[in-house]
Amino acid sequence: MIAALYVITDGPYYGMPDVEPWDQQRDARLYAGPHPVVAHPPCARWGRYWYGGPSCKIRKKLGDDDGCFAAALASVRRWGGVLEHPEASHAWAHHSLNKPPKTGGWIVADFEGGWTCCVEQGHYGHLARKATWLYAKGVELPSLKWGHSGQRLRMEVGYHSAEERAAAKKRETKKGAVHYLSKTQRAATPEPFKSLLLDMAKTLTTKGKDNE
Repeated sequence: MIAALYVITDGPYYGMPDVEPWDQQRDARLYAGPHPVVAHPPCARWGRYWYGGPSCKIRKKLGDDDGCFAAALASVRRWGGVLEHPEASHAWAHHSLNKPPKTGGWIVADFEGGWTCCVEQGHYGHLARKATWLYAKGVELPSLKWGHSGQRLRMEVGYHSAEERAAAKKRETKKGAVHYLSKTQRAATPEPFKSLLLDMAKTLTTKGKDNE
């Protein structure tokens, strides 16, 4: 059994016999084991626009996620598994994790036995390149599809107002040059990438059975 933490209600991790999903209502911060985990903690307060973006009227606080990332990291360290966050997440520096190279490859993440890497979900079916940082502990580290995943659709860019964003998208769509993804499309975890993360977490379970 694998615990999938901070996942979308009725999303891709639901309905699987070997997965125990924890959505917002269940509150993954309360997870107390004993299964290895795949964690997708919220990233809004850790990303490029952690403060809310140029058009935000009330500036947000860096890392203000109600302790979700810290709890997810603690779960991976305690029970084993893998955590994913967007590339350049400020959570890495905040928690003293080493920054992985953009070109790929696993490197030591910390003094807790963790490992980290950068991989683009575009290699695994995402419509955008969606560069992602992984943190793993206690599991086998697979050789992933490293580096640039090729020309993909655009995730999103920052604008000073909603009107500016709408005008830019209308202009670019008319030219046929740029297509942006919706919020749902950006957040989606492709089936092959989900399977990859679950397979990583399962290697801890396999190791445990082998040692019994």
